[in-house]
Amino acid sequence: MDWLQALVLGIVQGLSEYLPVSSSGHLEIFKQILGMDMEGAESLQFDVVLHVATVLSTIVVLWREFVPLVTSFFGFKRDDNFYYVLKLLVSCVPILIVGLMFKDQIDELFNGNLLIVGICLLITAMLLSFTYFSRTEPEKVLRSEGVDYKGHDITWMDAFIIGCAQAVAVLPGLSRSGSTIATGLLLGDRRDKVAQFSFFMVVIPILGEALLDSKKILFGSESMTAAQSQSVELLPMIVGFVAAFVVGCLACRWMINLVKKGKLIWFAVYCAAAGILSILWQLTHAA
Repeated sequence: MDWLQALVLGIVQGLSEYLPVSSSGHLEIFKQILGMDMEGAESLQFDVVLHVATVLSTIVVLWREFVPLVTSFFGFKRDDNFYYVLKLLVSCVPILIVGLMFKDQIDELFNGNLLIVGICLLITAMLLSFTYFSRTEPEKVLRSEGVDYKGHDITWMDAFIIGCAQAVAVLPGLSRSGSTIATGLLLGDRRDKVAQFSFFMVVIPILGEALLDSKKILFGSESMTAAQSQSVELLPMIVGFVAAFVVGCLACRWMINLVKKGKLIWFAVYCAAAGILSILWQLTHAA
């Protein structure tokens, strides 16, 4: 991997982690476009760097909301912020189960397969479209009648259901942010709260996955060959990290505003187009 490839993948990760278009799916797409064949320790190292960068961008953008949550939780203040963190932990239970039991199988099954990525992108497009027409359009009608419906706060059950959506979205091409935000909106949650909850709830799983991947990098794996155990050079890692962090900060702010305005339908159109192109790419290159 050279620094230019790292820059492209960093930008892709920073954008697609927050926008409802699937970061894992788009990383697979761009690896194919760039002709990259990353596997083993090299792929794990770079994935860890990119994911940590986007976690940091979440904390930076939502710093004012993040600090009170940490202070209340570790101070056992038993206030709204304390219980908010508990809801975040509840939302992480499904993906924790999936990650511990099925992560390796999922990685092996979908690695480099743009046919599966394309199908999942089409599912993301359908989910976003369904959310738009079942939630956004009725809200427009209510506003035209003078009723300003904003939704309700996220409940304990909502947190768990949104967490289930996040667990399903481990499939490359099925957008994590799109799935969790759309699920929250379908449950009737407040627009100004569901995007923030979606971005906070991914911090724990990403850091947990980064720790597991770091363990594999440091101690290796019996199935990892000598070629697979090579490392990414320092410059590409730095470039990828900075690109993912900077773009992630911009995308996080942008996405929160888009959710408030109910503009997710345009991403449904994009995901449908990207899904079709991914399927065609796989079919033509496999022939």
